Amino acid sequence: TSITSAKIQVNGVHLHYQQTGEGSHAVLLLPGMLGSGKTDFGPQLKSMNKQLFTVVAWDPRGYGKSIPPSRDFPPDFFERDAKDAVDLMQALKFKKFSLLGWSDGGITALIAAAKYPNLIHKLVVWGANASVTQEDVRIYNGIRDVSKWSEKVKKPLEELYGHKYFAETCEAWVDGISRFAENSDGNICQQLLPDIKCPTFIIHGEKDPLVPQAHAEYIHKHIKGSR
Repeated sequence: TSITSAKIQVNGVHLHYQQTGEGSHAVLLLPGMLGSGKTDFGPQLKSMNKQLFTVVAWDPRGYGKSIPPSRDFPPDFFERDAKDAVDLMQALKFKKFSLLGWSDGGITALIAAAKYPNLIHKLVVWGANASVTQEDVRIYNGIRDVSKWSEKVKKPLEELYGHKYFAETCEAWVDGISRFAENSDGNICQQLLPDIKCPTFIIHGEKDPLVPQAHAEYIHKHIKGSR
């Protein structure tokens, strides 16, 4: 089936999303830092089972085609994204849905699953973290300058945003996420993990250059029954 692309007003902003499939199991795909449905989930939108699933991929506010507004990173930006994501799915008339989130989208999905347990069916996260350590801050600062990124990763984002917005938003992200390191235990959402009641699957890449594996192990340990 084809992929529809549309915008819908949610919490005072116009959020862009793509939707495909007609299955009874609704799934929201949550992209990572600077990501969009198009850049992060092309293969999933194309290849996930359209009979089993109705697949929605969203662009969080300030990312992809959900501009304006420009992206900013207040202390509660993950909570704001979680509320936007859940409210988007409700605006699209899905009563219950699963979340598949990677990187920042994984953090957003963890918060959404904890805060809206009656709405979330299942949860899959990969490359996610529930806290920020000093070592993480060092890693983040290593990607602050987008001119040092590999062409493969940089090209689709430069095409999406133009160089200036891409470079400035990446710097703002590094500053925004690094602030969590000032919290006790570098906390982002550690206290919420025990509130996640849905079946949860955690995936981690051994060679993930941005998120050390200890983060995945922590999430697994603190979400009861997760795999």
